[in-house]
Amino acid sequence: MGTNGSTMLEPLRQGLPPLNLAAASCALPARYEAVREARRFTRGTLDQWHLGERFDDVCLVVSELVTNALRHALPANTPRLAAPEPPVRLHLMRWTGRLVCAVRDPSDEGPVTREPEDLSEDCSAESGRGLFLVDTFSDSWGWHPLAGALSGKVVWALFRLPQP
Repeated sequence: MGTNGSTMLEPLRQGLPPLNLAAASCALPARYEAVREARRFTRGTLDQWHLGERFDDVCLVVSELVTNALRHALPANTPRLAAPEPPVRLHLMRWTGRLVCAVRDPSDEGPVTREPEDLSEDCSAESGRGLFLVDTFSDSWGWHPLAGALSGKVVWALFRLPQP
């Protein structure tokens, strides 16, 4: 993505939502029910922004990003309920003609994508499929490490919106 996208997402590097746009975020607990909570939050936010017609694609991407954060970003031995603050946060941001879904998590490791031909035909081979779906249903996606005192990263997906 060009510098425009990087500039728009720069505040997320500091763990903050960008200014001068419609933005909403929610903290998600380190439990798989968080995916359901993320979908509910996404539905309510898109309805509020009159973007309900984009719900299916956006919700699929949000589900994959949150699932990846829970599955890959949290070490298996991390106590799931003892963390002082929920470790995963979903941000939804709307600029003119663009919607961005961003998921912040505490892992410093970047997401790993696989080519479609590398994905097993076995339906149980979920690993790697999520980012392929993100790539398919969004207009672009990427990630960057958080800067400053926060450790972790933000994985984001951008959707172009029809101009009024």
